[in-house]
Order: sequence, then C-alpha cells, then structure tokens
Amino acid sequence: MNDVMQEVDERSKLAGTNKFELLMFRLGEDQNAHTREIFGINVFKVREALIMPPITPMPGAPKHVLGVANIRGQIIPVVDLPSVVGCTPSARNILLVTEYERSVQGFAVEEVEEIVRLEWGRVVSAERSAVGGMVTSLARLDEKQENARLALILDVETILREALPSRFKSGEEMTHTATIKIPSGSVVLYADDSNVARLQIESVLTRLGLPFVSTKTGKEAWDRLKTLSHEARSAGIPLSQKVAMVLTDLEMPEMDGFTLTRQIKEDDALKGLPVVIHSSLSGSANESHAHRVGADGYVAKFVPEELAREVSKILTRPMGN
Repeated sequence: MNDVMQEVDERSKLAGTNKFELLMFRLGEDQNAHTREIFGINVFKVREALIMPPITPMPGAPKHVLGVANIRGQIIPVVDLPSVVGCTPSARNILLVTEYERSVQGFAVEEVEEIVRLEWGRVVSAERSAVGGMVTSLARLDEKQENARLALILDVETILREALPSRFKSGEEMTHTATIKIPSGSVVLYADDSNVARLQIESVLTRLGLPFVSTKTGKEAWDRLKTLSHEARSAGIPLSQKVAMVLTDLEMPEMDGFTLTRQIKEDDALKGLPVVIHSSLSGSANESHAHRVGADGYVAKFVPEELAREVSKILTRPMGN
C-alpha cells in the first residue's frame, strides 16, 4: 500500500510541471485505413486495468455499450471502445476502469501497451491538424521531430456523449439563468481542447449573458491574454475592460491548465485576473494544487449549475476579495 501511495503522490507532483503520464493501448485494425494505431488516455483517469471480466448484456442498451460488469461490488457500464472509434479488434481482452466527470465506466480495449511520461509540449491539437473527431490531440512519443511515433489521445467527452447519451448534459437544462453584468467590451476567456466541452461551456456562459472568447489550448489562451493585455495597456484602460475572467481545463495540448494559471498569477499585468479551473480531473489533490498555483476556483466537470454558480460568484464578488 505504501508503494501505491508513493506512486500516486509522484504522479500528483506532475501537476504544474506541464507533464503527464499516458496509458497507451490498441483497439485493433482501423476499418478505413487498415492500420493498428496506438491510442492513449491520461493515467489520472484510469482506476485500474483488468483482464476482461464477465459482461452482462442489457436489453435496450445504447449501441456501443456491451453491457455491465460487477467491479468490486460496483456495477458499471462497459463501453465497446473499438466500436466507438471504428476499429476491429482481434479480441476485447482488457477492461480499463475509468473515472470521468464524477462517473465510473469501463472501456473495453484489445490490449494495453505501456505508460509513458510526456511533456504537454509534445502534444498538438488534433483539430489544428485537421483530424478531430474522436481524437482530441496527438502525442509525439519520440524525442525526434521527424517520423516520430504518434499516439492518438481520445476525446473522452465526445466518446461518452456517443456511447452513454443519457449521462450527457449540454447546459441547456440549467435552471440558473440570471444575467451577469461585466464591463462593456470585456469577455470571459476560456480554454478547453474538447469540442463537446466547449459546446457545454458556451451554453452555460450564454445562459448567463456573458460574451466569451474560445481557445483550444493553454498556450493559445496565454498568447491571447498577452495580446489583450497589450491592447489594454496601449488604450490606457484596465485589463478588466478586456477580460473579466479566465476559465481553463487542465489537460490540454502544448500547455496544461496548471501551468497557464501559474503563469497568469506570476505576470504583473495579468495576476489580478480571476482564474477558475474546470476539469474532469476531480479530487482533493488536484483542487489543492489548483489553489497552490493561484486559481480562484475549481469546478469538476460537468454540472451546469455548479459551473454557473462558480462563475457568478467570481464575477460578482467585491473587487480585492
């Protein structure tokens, strides 16, 4: 047990170093390209990897759900990940038990390969590479730039919406709709690499009457903030008339949310900006680290009312608090 706790502690310390660990696995042969690609998921999302346990089929289950499994007394749905992504496996040998957005589910995969530690700087947005779909980003596994092996990091939000639609919340069901006033010309700048998450966030901000600027990575958000800061300084106006707050995911290509938050809070021109972290990586360790890097709030994905309450609290609090 001490070894396990030490391993968890070491991985927790990666937060804010702009590094993460990727669990790599195979899903079988792609039905179109006829290749066997390497896929990946952040280790923090994985509770355990098991030899495939007995699966109980459920009549009327969604298309990509194999059934349910009893894992240590907890009944969880098992998602046929090869089917969702469009691969044909030789067999579904391994079950990845994952915790995502406060829910637990299993992903059936063909085989697990290894865990690698990477810098987020070696990860690029799949949308920027004109790929997208079920893949949110591409990780370069080798130090060399040319002909490096790539791992496809899956957009779990999109996969869960596809496989378990009853769990999906769009933000339209939100009951908190009071409009929040911010200075004319100011926006909420948010960063998230998942297309589904961006739609959810924008639904909440729209219901609150807040204009927003969307970015897909921490680096893109940082570059946009520096530009807005320069514009405010040139115009001789407070930064608050350009940006009211920053809302950021944690896992993003190029620069993670912890690093983005720390850089904002260490920058003389930006440090007064309120920053709220909005992430599926819930848990006390991540919340604690969020406060250590200077975040003003932390909201676990995705409950529209909770996100709305946190944004409202930050934007309506008295200046200086």
